[in-house]
Amino acid sequence: MAGAIAYIAQVSDGMAWKKAFEASLGPVDFRTSRNGLGNIDDIEIALAWKAPPGVLASLKNLKMIVSLGMGVDHLLIDETLPRHVPITRIVDDGLIGQMSEYALFWALRHHRDMEKYAAHQSASTWKPEKFVDTIDRRVGIMGLGSIGQDTGKKFVALGFPTAGWSRTAKTVEGVETFHGADGLEAFLARTDILVNVLPLTRETRGILGTKVFEALPKGAYVINMGRGGHVVDEELIAALDSGHLSGAALDVFNIEPLPADHAYWKHPKVQVTPHIAGATNPRTASVGVIDNIKRLRAGQPLLNAVDPTTGY
Repeated sequence: MAGAIAYIAQVSDGMAWKKAFEASLGPVDFRTSRNGLGNIDDIEIALAWKAPPGVLASLKNLKMIVSLGMGVDHLLIDETLPRHVPITRIVDDGLIGQMSEYALFWALRHHRDMEKYAAHQSASTWKPEKFVDTIDRRVGIMGLGSIGQDTGKKFVALGFPTAGWSRTAKTVEGVETFHGADGLEAFLARTDILVNVLPLTRETRGILGTKVFEALPKGAYVINMGRGGHVVDEELIAALDSGHLSGAALDVFNIEPLPADHAYWKHPKVQVTPHIAGATNPRTASVGVIDNIKRLRAGQPLLNAVDPTTGY
C-alpha cells in the first residue's frame, strides 16, 4: 500500500489538495498537521509550507518533500531538514499568472500616474500630468525563472522596453538579457521600473540595498514580490526619502506579518500588500505534484527538484 501524504501548513485545511489527488490517484491516505498526522512512520510524502523546525526530520520514512510555494527558502532555514530526502518545488501556472498580474498592476499604476490622480481627486483638482510614452519607460526583471520570464513577456506585449537579469545567461524572446555580477550595473542603469522575483539565497539576501538603488536612474520605481529578505529596509527608506527612488510596491517583508509600527505602513511612497502577489492554487499546482508522486512511486526521476546548496 502507498504511504501517507502529509499536508504540513496552516494556510488552509488542505482539502482542495486531497480532492485533486483523489481525482487522479484514487483514494489516498491524506493527513494534515491541523487534524493530526497519526502514525508518522506511515508518511511517505510531505507537502510543506513553513513547517515548524524538526517536524520534517521526525518523518523517518519520508521520500519526498514538496514545497507548497515556488520558493524553498522557508524549508532550507530548518537546520534539521533531512538532506537525504529530495525536495521538489511547485511550478504552478495559476500562481505564475497571479504574480505577473501583480507586477503589471503596480507598474501601470506608476506609469500612468494613478497615485497623483487620486490625490488630485481628493483635492478636487483637474490637473493632467505630463505624459510619458511607454517606449520611454524601461522595465527590468530581476530573476528569469518561470515567473520572471512570464512577467517579462507580458511587459513586452504591452510595448515596454524590457530587460531581465539572472545569475546565469538566459534567453527570453523580446527581452534584453543580462547576467552575473558583470551584467548587473548595465541592467540597472537602463531600468526605470525594477521588478524583483529572485529566489532568496545566500547570494541574493539583501541585494536590494543602497548599491542597487544608486545604480538605478533617478526616479526609478521598485516592485518586490520575491522575498522580504532581498530588501535592506533602512536603505530602501533612505533611497525613497532622498528622492532617488520615486516609490515602491512591497508584497513581502523581512518580518511577516509586518509589525504595526513599521515605517512602511505610513510612508507616503510605499504601497504595502500582505504577501498576496501569488497564492498556490491546488487546482493548477496539483498537476505537477501528482506527476511527481507517480514518478516517485515508479522509481523515475523527479521534476522540479531543488538543489539545497543553491536554493533553487
